[in-house]
Amino acid sequence: MSEATQGSVETVTFTLNDREITVPKGTTVMAAARLKDVYIPHFCWHPGLKIAGVCRFCLVKVDNRPKLEIACNLTATPGMKVSSVLPEVKEAHKWALEFHLVNHPLDCPICDQAGECKLQDYYMEVGKYKSEMDRPKVLKPKALDIGSELVLDTERCILCDRCVRFEEEVTKTGALGIFNRGDRAVVGTYPDKKIEHNYQDNLVDICPVGAFTSRDFRFKQRVWFLKDKPAVCPGCSTGCHVDVYAKPQVRSYFRLKPRESAVNGFWMCDKGRNTYKHMNQEQRLRFPLVAEGSVARRKTTVDEALAALVGRLLAANKEDVALLVSAQYTCEEYKTLFDLFVVKLGVSKVYQWREPTEDLKAFDGLLYRGDHNPNTRGLSEALKAAGLPSEVNNGFDELVRQAPPLVIALGPEVAFQFPSLPAQLKQLEQLPFVSLWTIDGAAANYAGLKHLLPMKGFAEKRGHYLNFEAKVGELADPFPAGSDDARDVTEVVAALGDLFAHSL
Repeated sequence: MSEATQGSVETVTFTLNDREITVPKGTTVMAAARLKDVYIPHFCWHPGLKIAGVCRFCLVKVDNRPKLEIACNLTATPGMKVSSVLPEVKEAHKWALEFHLVNHPLDCPICDQAGECKLQDYYMEVGKYKSEMDRPKVLKPKALDIGSELVLDTERCILCDRCVRFEEEVTKTGALGIFNRGDRAVVGTYPDKKIEHNYQDNLVDICPVGAFTSRDFRFKQRVWFLKDKPAVCPGCSTGCHVDVYAKPQVRSYFRLKPRESAVNGFWMCDKGRNTYKHMNQEQRLRFPLVAEGSVARRKTTVDEALAALVGRLLAANKEDVALLVSAQYTCEEYKTLFDLFVVKLGVSKVYQWREPTEDLKAFDGLLYRGDHNPNTRGLSEALKAAGLPSEVNNGFDELVRQAPPLVIALGPEVAFQFPSLPAQLKQLEQLPFVSLWTIDGAAANYAGLKHLLPMKGFAEKRGHYLNFEAKVGELADPFPAGSDDARDVTEVVAALGDLFAHSL
């Protein structure tokens, strides 16, 4: 049967490139091709935007129909036979590509999009011919300042309309339009206006060419030198699924991009894109720092730092030990931490380290939330499992007021989301002894902190976060740590456990 019902969903079966495909009724040929990993070239179509049908590049042939049709706006019907590989279709793709290249500059050697450019990809697929256009290219404005995160080169634009639709449909800000007519048409902002929202770099992601470039990434690295791995954004409790781009051989990170998921769809916010920077060498704590007795704080090894901490713990009463924990670590790290300190060592003083100015109920209506921690839910569940109060609260001020003799503090990983952090670190300096486990290199500037351990970043460890809806976000394929001395909490706790076992 060409039309059937699977469960409660009515389906349609048709043929695409001699392959029988079954999809929900109402699915377009382009969407069906994407679902089934069938390649149909396109520019203007995007699965997260409404259909525009302006690039005329996704042409296909339907049996028994006289003309080629665009796959993006062609609804699959029972028994339909569609081809995207016939010679006449390939010829149409060739001439559509020629049209898009008429006024496109030869910027590939200096364009950030090189290596990810659909014009390049499709030229290698259906192009590689001598152009028949002999008129001079139309010159258009370059390097336009249209937003705090963006630069626009209108010469490279092919007027696919994706950016305009994003502004209208996703952010609903309507900051972009297409102005003028014919080959003088350009994408741009309205007079005296710039793009100001928190989702600007999505325009770079969806641009199929190099018209929109990111100020943060612009001219920093060629994409073919980068390795990308999946991760979860640690910027807020939405927990967007992302890809992290780095050069592992030099342990440097360059950008985050959204990875399609049920959590964030196709998008992520600009603040989340900045959460890679703290993992780079110039911003992170790269080695342990320890002060012993009256001796000034000094650089040491991880083993020596852990031995010094165990010595302190063995000399202290359990009532004198407190944990200060931020909600930016994985569920697995919380479990191992509480298993050792709460369950085995009997520590009962556990405080949450939160930004006092945060508004947990704040939400921008799209993705960004006022809880600027990726694992508040996971921390709450770990506290509950350890028999401790699990409600969300900021216990930092209470810890400082009580001034316990020995504090083990899991510092916030994404420091820029904690504007009160400098003032809080100054307060921790006044306590008798604080062992701060952190990735933040700025913590080394606080000489009163007597024990610092360098930690791994979110892209350098395995584990899970639970977002605000308790949806799981997995860190499954870590990069090498940016510092040889960096550890995750589980590794530190395991080493401490071994030292305790040999000391008792």
